[in-house]
Amino acid sequence: MEQRHLGRTGLRVSRIGLGTLTWGRDTDEHDAADQLKAFWDAGGTLVDTADVYGGGEAEHLLGRLLDNLVPRQDLVVATKAGSVPDPYRRFDGSRGHLLAALDASLRRLGTDYVDLWQIHAFDPVTPLDETLQALDLAVSSGRVRYAGVSNFSGWQLAKAATWQLAAPGLRTRLACTQMEYSLLQRGVEREVLPAALDLGVGLLPSSPLGRGVLTGKYRTGTPSGSRGASEQLAPFVEPYLDEAAGRIVDAVATAADGLATTPLQVALAWVRDRPGVVAPVVGARNAQQLTEALSVEALSLPDEICQALDDVSAPVHRYPDQDWSTL
Repeated sequence: MEQRHLGRTGLRVSRIGLGTLTWGRDTDEHDAADQLKAFWDAGGTLVDTADVYGGGEAEHLLGRLLDNLVPRQDLVVATKAGSVPDPYRRFDGSRGHLLAALDASLRRLGTDYVDLWQIHAFDPVTPLDETLQALDLAVSSGRVRYAGVSNFSGWQLAKAATWQLAAPGLRTRLACTQMEYSLLQRGVEREVLPAALDLGVGLLPSSPLGRGVLTGKYRTGTPSGSRGASEQLAPFVEPYLDEAAGRIVDAVATAADGLATTPLQVALAWVRDRPGVVAPVVGARNAQQLTEALSVEALSLPDEICQALDDVSAPVHRYPDQDWSTL
Protein backbone atom coordinates (compact mmCIF):
# COMPACT_ATOMS: atom_id res chain seq x y z
CA MET A 1 0.00 0.00 0.00
CA GLU A 2 1.23 3.48 -0.84
CA GLN A 3 2.62 5.47 2.09
CA ARG A 4 2.08 9.20 2.62
CA HIS A 5 3.70 11.76 4.90
CA LEU A 6 1.51 12.81 7.81
CA GLY A 7 1.27 16.55 7.33
CA ARG A 8 4.59 18.38 7.20
CA THR A 9 6.40 15.75 9.24
CA GLY A 10 8.72 12.85 8.57
CA LEU A 11 6.16 10.26 9.67
CA ARG A 12 4.80 8.12 6.85
CA VAL A 13 1.56 6.16 7.12
CA SER A 14 -0.48 3.93 4.83
CA ARG A 15 -3.00 5.88 2.78
CA ILE A 16 -5.83 3.87 4.31
CA GLY A 17 -6.10 3.63 8.10
CA LEU A 18 -7.80 0.96 10.17
CA GLY A 19 -10.41 2.26 12.63
CA THR A 20 -11.34 0.47 15.85
CA LEU A 21 -14.48 2.33 16.97
CA THR A 22 -16.45 -0.89 17.46
CA TRP A 23 -13.64 -3.06 18.84
CA GLY A 24 -14.38 -4.50 22.26
CA ARG A 25 -18.07 -3.77 21.82
CA ASP A 26 -19.48 -5.05 18.49
CA THR A 27 -16.18 -6.51 17.23
CA ASP A 28 -14.74 -9.35 19.30
CA GLU A 29 -11.12 -10.42 19.58
CA HIS A 30 -11.37 -13.01 16.80
CA ASP A 31 -12.80 -10.56 14.25
CA ALA A 32 -10.38 -7.83 15.37
CA ALA A 33 -7.43 -10.20 14.88
CA ASP A 34 -8.65 -11.12 11.39
CA GLN A 35 -8.99 -7.44 10.49
CA LEU A 36 -5.57 -6.47 11.81
CA LYS A 37 -3.89 -9.38 10.01
CA ALA A 38 -5.64 -8.56 6.71
CA PHE A 39 -4.71 -4.90 7.09
CA TRP A 40 -1.05 -5.67 7.81
CA ASP A 41 -0.86 -8.20 4.97
CA ALA A 42 -2.13 -5.49 2.59
CA GLY A 43 0.65 -3.13 3.67
CA GLY A 44 -1.46 -1.07 6.06
CA THR A 45 0.29 0.62 8.96
CA LEU A 46 -1.99 3.26 10.54
CA VAL A 47 -4.27 1.85 13.26
CA ASP A 48 -6.52 4.43 14.92
CA THR A 49 -8.21 4.06 18.29
CA ALA A 50 -9.24 6.19 21.30
CA ASP A 51 -9.41 5.82 25.05
CA VAL A 52 -13.23 5.96 24.99
CA TYR A 53 -13.81 3.38 22.24
CA GLY A 54 -15.59 0.49 23.91
CA GLY A 55 -14.95 2.14 27.27
CA GLY A 56 -11.24 1.41 26.85
CA GLU A 57 -11.75 -2.11 25.51
CA ALA A 58 -10.66 -1.16 21.99
CA GLU A 59 -7.21 -0.14 23.24
CA HIS A 60 -7.04 -3.20 25.50
CA LEU A 61 -7.91 -5.48 22.58
CA LEU A 62 -5.40 -3.82 20.26
CA GLY A 63 -2.75 -4.15 22.96
CA ARG A 64 -3.30 -7.90 23.17
CA LEU A 65 -2.83 -8.20 19.40
CA LEU A 66 0.36 -6.14 19.23
CA ASP A 67 3.44 -8.36 18.86
CA ASN A 68 1.39 -11.55 19.32
CA LEU A 69 -0.08 -11.09 15.85
CA VAL A 70 1.68 -8.16 14.17
CA PRO A 71 5.10 -6.73 15.06
CA ARG A 72 4.66 -3.50 17.05
CA GLN A 73 7.30 -1.73 14.98
CA ASP A 74 5.34 -2.39 11.78
CA LEU A 75 2.37 -0.31 12.92
CA VAL A 76 1.68 3.38 13.46
CA VAL A 77 -0.51 3.23 16.56
CA ALA A 78 -2.70 6.31 17.02
CA THR A 79 -4.98 7.02 19.95
CA LYS A 80 -6.94 9.96 21.35
CA ALA A 81 -7.80 11.52 24.70
CA GLY A 82 -10.13 14.26 25.87
CA SER A 83 -13.61 12.78 25.52
CA VAL A 84 -15.14 11.92 28.88
CA PRO A 85 -18.33 10.04 29.89
CA ASP A 86 -19.70 12.99 31.81
CA PRO A 87 -23.11 14.40 30.79
CA TYR A 88 -22.14 17.81 32.17
CA ARG A 89 -18.73 18.00 30.49
CA ARG A 90 -18.24 16.03 27.30
CA PHE A 91 -14.63 17.09 26.76
CA ASP A 92 -11.76 17.59 29.20
CA GLY A 93 -8.68 19.18 27.69
CA SER A 94 -6.99 19.95 31.00
CA ARG A 95 -3.33 19.05 31.22
CA GLY A 96 -3.93 16.80 34.23
CA HIS A 97 -6.71 14.79 32.60
CA LEU A 98 -4.92 14.38 29.28
CA LEU A 99 -1.62 13.18 30.73
CA ALA A 100 -3.39 10.77 33.08
CA ALA A 101 -5.44 9.50 30.13
CA LEU A 102 -2.27 8.95 28.12
CA ASP A 103 -0.73 6.85 30.90
CA ALA A 104 -3.91 4.77 31.06
CA SER A 105 -3.89 4.30 27.26
CA LEU A 106 -0.30 3.10 27.33
CA ARG A 107 -1.17 0.56 30.02
CA ARG A 108 -4.10 -0.78 28.03
CA LEU A 109 -2.07 -0.88 24.81
CA GLY A 110 0.82 -2.60 26.56
CA THR A 111 3.38 -0.27 25.03
CA ASP A 112 5.62 2.50 26.33
CA TYR A 113 4.79 4.92 23.50
CA VAL A 114 2.21 5.70 20.85
CA ASP A 115 3.20 6.92 17.42
CA LEU A 116 0.40 9.49 17.23
CA TRP A 117 -1.60 11.05 20.08
CA GLN A 118 -4.58 13.25 19.28
CA ILE A 119 -6.74 15.61 21.33
CA HIS A 120 -10.19 14.13 20.69
CA ALA A 121 -12.10 17.44 20.68
CA PHE A 122 -11.80 21.11 21.59
CA ASP A 123 -12.50 21.93 25.25
CA PRO A 124 -14.02 25.43 25.47
CA VAL A 125 -13.45 25.80 29.22
CA THR A 126 -9.74 24.95 29.31
CA PRO A 127 -7.19 27.45 27.97
CA LEU A 128 -5.95 26.13 24.66
CA ASP A 129 -2.29 26.65 25.60
CA GLU A 130 -2.80 24.32 28.60
CA THR A 131 -4.27 21.63 26.36
CA LEU A 132 -1.43 21.97 23.88
CA GLN A 133 1.18 21.89 26.62
CA ALA A 134 0.05 18.34 27.35
CA LEU A 135 1.07 17.42 23.79
CA ASP A 136 4.48 19.01 24.29
CA LEU A 137 5.05 17.20 27.59
CA ALA A 138 3.95 13.89 26.11
CA VAL A 139 6.36 14.22 23.18
CA SER A 140 9.29 15.49 25.26
CA SER A 141 8.85 12.56 27.68
CA GLY A 142 9.07 10.04 24.83
CA ARG A 143 5.61 8.63 25.45
CA VAL A 144 4.34 10.13 22.17
CA ARG A 145 6.14 10.46 18.83
CA TYR A 146 3.76 12.79 16.95
CA ALA A 147 0.72 14.83 17.97
CA GLY A 148 -2.52 15.97 16.40
CA VAL A 149 -6.08 17.04 17.08
CA SER A 150 -9.55 15.84 16.17
CA ASN A 151 -12.92 17.54 15.64
CA PHE A 152 -11.46 21.07 15.81
CA SER A 153 -13.28 23.71 13.75
CA GLY A 154 -11.36 25.87 11.29
CA TRP A 155 -10.53 28.68 13.72
CA GLN A 156 -9.69 26.23 16.49
CA LEU A 157 -7.30 24.30 14.25
CA ALA A 158 -5.68 27.47 12.92
CA LYS A 159 -5.19 28.85 16.44
CA ALA A 160 -3.74 25.59 17.75
CA ALA A 161 -1.43 24.95 14.81
CA THR A 162 -0.18 28.55 14.76
CA TRP A 163 0.48 28.50 18.51
CA GLN A 164 2.58 25.36 18.12
CA LEU A 165 4.52 26.80 15.19
CA ALA A 166 5.28 30.01 17.10
CA ALA A 167 8.00 28.32 19.17
CA PRO A 168 9.76 25.77 16.94
CA GLY A 169 11.88 23.34 18.89
CA LEU A 170 9.94 24.03 22.07
CA ARG A 171 6.41 23.20 20.95
CA THR A 172 5.33 20.16 18.96
CA ARG A 173 4.10 20.79 15.41
CA LEU A 174 0.60 19.44 14.83
CA ALA A 175 0.91 16.58 12.38
CA CYS A 176 -2.76 16.03 11.62
CA THR A 177 -6.40 16.63 12.32
CA GLN A 178 -9.03 13.90 12.21
CA MET A 179 -12.44 14.99 10.93
CA GLU A 180 -15.48 13.41 9.36
CA TYR A 181 -15.19 13.80 5.58
CA SER A 182 -17.03 12.04 2.77
CA LEU A 183 -19.25 12.69 -0.21
CA LEU A 184 -22.09 13.04 2.31
CA GLN A 185 -20.21 15.36 4.65
CA ARG A 186 -17.99 17.96 2.99
CA GLY A 187 -18.20 20.62 5.70
CA VAL A 188 -14.44 20.51 6.33
CA GLU A 189 -13.91 22.09 2.91
CA ARG A 190 -15.25 25.40 4.23
CA GLU A 191 -12.49 26.33 6.69
CA VAL A 192 -10.82 23.27 8.24
CA LEU A 193 -9.21 21.96 5.06
CA PRO A 194 -7.91 25.35 3.86
CA ALA A 195 -6.38 25.93 7.32
CA ALA A 196 -4.83 22.44 7.32
CA LEU A 197 -3.34 22.90 3.85
CA ASP A 198 -1.91 26.31 4.73
CA LEU A 199 -0.38 25.15 8.03
CA GLY A 200 0.94 21.79 6.86
CA VAL A 201 -1.51 19.71 8.88
CA GLY A 202 -2.58 16.40 7.32
CA LEU A 203 -6.24 15.38 7.26
CA LEU A 204 -7.36 11.94 8.45
CA PRO A 205 -10.99 11.56 7.32
CA SER A 206 -13.22 9.57 9.65
CA SER A 207 -16.47 8.00 8.40
CA PRO A 208 -15.19 8.24 4.79
CA LEU A 209 -18.07 6.03 3.65
CA GLY A 210 -20.74 8.33 5.03
CA ARG A 211 -21.29 6.15 8.11
CA GLY A 212 -21.75 3.18 5.77
CA VAL A 213 -24.48 4.79 3.67
CA LEU A 214 -22.24 5.32 0.63
CA THR A 215 -21.81 1.56 0.23
CA GLY A 216 -25.37 1.57 -1.12
CA LYS A 217 -26.65 -1.02 1.35
CA TYR A 218 -29.42 1.30 2.61
CA ARG A 219 -30.87 2.08 -0.84
CA THR A 220 -33.76 -0.36 -0.39
CA GLY A 221 -34.08 -0.31 3.39
CA THR A 222 -32.06 -1.05 6.50
CA PRO A 223 -30.46 -4.51 6.37
CA SER A 224 -30.32 -6.54 9.55
CA GLY A 225 -26.86 -6.64 11.08
CA SER A 226 -25.98 -3.19 9.74
CA ARG A 227 -25.10 -0.19 11.88
CA GLY A 228 -28.41 1.37 10.91
CA ALA A 229 -30.18 -1.59 12.50
CA SER A 230 -28.18 -1.32 15.71
CA GLU A 231 -29.92 0.34 18.63
CA GLN A 232 -26.66 2.03 19.58
CA LEU A 233 -25.61 3.21 16.11
CA ALA A 234 -28.95 3.83 14.34
CA PRO A 235 -29.03 7.51 15.43
CA PHE A 236 -25.49 7.83 14.00
CA VAL A 237 -26.61 6.60 10.55
CA GLU A 238 -30.07 8.19 10.35
CA PRO A 239 -28.98 11.76 9.36
CA TYR A 240 -27.56 10.37 6.10
CA LEU A 241 -30.71 8.57 4.99
CA ASP A 242 -32.55 11.61 3.64
CA GLU A 243 -33.48 12.45 0.04
CA ALA A 244 -30.41 14.59 -0.65
CA ALA A 245 -28.11 11.80 0.51
CA GLY A 246 -30.04 9.35 -1.65
CA ARG A 247 -29.21 11.34 -4.78
CA ILE A 248 -25.51 11.23 -3.94
CA VAL A 249 -25.62 7.50 -3.21
CA ASP A 250 -27.36 6.89 -6.54
CA ALA A 251 -24.61 8.85 -8.33
CA VAL A 252 -21.94 6.78 -6.61
CA ALA A 253 -23.72 3.57 -7.61
CA THR A 254 -23.96 4.76 -11.22
CA ALA A 255 -20.23 5.56 -11.26
CA ALA A 256 -19.48 2.14 -9.79
CA ASP A 257 -21.51 0.41 -12.49
CA GLY A 258 -19.65 2.32 -15.19
CA LEU A 259 -16.26 1.41 -13.71
CA ALA A 260 -17.19 -2.22 -12.98
CA THR A 261 -16.40 -1.74 -9.31
CA THR A 262 -18.39 -1.20 -6.10
CA PRO A 263 -19.93 1.95 -4.56
CA LEU A 264 -17.70 1.43 -1.52
CA GLN A 265 -14.56 1.60 -3.65
CA VAL A 266 -15.74 4.66 -5.59
CA ALA A 267 -16.65 6.60 -2.44
CA LEU A 268 -13.41 5.66 -0.70
CA ALA A 269 -11.20 6.46 -3.71
CA TRP A 270 -12.87 9.88 -4.02
CA VAL A 271 -12.06 10.95 -0.47
CA ARG A 272 -8.64 9.27 -0.38
CA ASP A 273 -7.41 11.38 -3.28
CA ARG A 274 -8.83 14.76 -2.20
CA PRO A 275 -6.26 17.56 -1.67
CA GLY A 276 -4.85 17.53 1.85
CA VAL A 277 -6.08 14.04 2.69
CA VAL A 278 -3.49 11.65 4.10
CA ALA A 279 -5.45 8.53 5.02
CA PRO A 280 -9.17 7.86 5.39
CA VAL A 281 -9.81 5.79 8.52
CA VAL A 282 -12.05 2.82 7.70
CA GLY A 283 -14.00 0.84 10.25
CA ALA A 284 -15.28 -2.59 9.24
CA ARG A 285 -17.55 -5.19 10.81
CA ASN A 286 -15.33 -8.07 9.70
CA ALA A 287 -12.24 -8.92 7.67
CA GLN A 288 -14.27 -9.49 4.49
CA GLN A 289 -15.63 -5.94 4.59
CA LEU A 290 -12.18 -4.58 5.31
CA THR A 291 -10.62 -6.53 2.43
CA GLU A 292 -13.09 -4.95 0.01
CA ALA A 293 -12.12 -1.50 1.28
CA LEU A 294 -8.42 -2.29 1.01
CA SER A 295 -8.85 -3.38 -2.62
CA VAL A 296 -9.38 0.30 -3.47
CA GLU A 297 -5.58 0.57 -3.64
CA ALA A 298 -5.68 -0.30 -7.34
CA LEU A 299 -8.44 2.19 -8.19
CA SER A 300 -8.00 5.80 -9.31
CA LEU A 301 -11.14 7.59 -10.42
CA PRO A 302 -11.16 9.23 -13.87
CA ASP A 303 -11.34 13.03 -13.76
CA GLU A 304 -14.81 13.12 -15.29
CA ILE A 305 -16.15 10.77 -12.58
CA CYS A 306 -14.58 12.90 -9.85
CA GLN A 307 -16.12 16.02 -11.37
CA ALA A 308 -19.57 14.43 -11.58
CA LEU A 309 -19.38 13.33 -7.93
CA ASP A 310 -18.13 16.77 -6.91
CA ASP A 311 -21.08 18.39 -8.66
CA VAL A 312 -23.80 16.16 -7.20
CA SER A 313 -22.44 16.46 -3.65
CA ALA A 314 -21.30 20.08 -3.73
CA PRO A 315 -22.03 21.91 -0.46
CA VAL A 316 -23.26 25.49 -0.48
CA HIS A 317 -20.43 27.87 0.44
CA ARG A 318 -21.53 31.45 0.86
CA TYR A 319 -20.06 34.57 2.39
CA PRO A 320 -17.63 34.69 4.08
CA ASP A 321 -16.43 31.19 3.26
CA GLN A 322 -13.84 30.70 0.58
CA ASP A 323 -14.36 32.45 -2.73
CA TRP A 324 -17.28 34.91 -2.54
CA SER A 325 -16.09 37.18 -5.35
CA THR A 326 -19.09 36.23 -7.51
CA LEU A 327 -21.64 37.46 -4.97
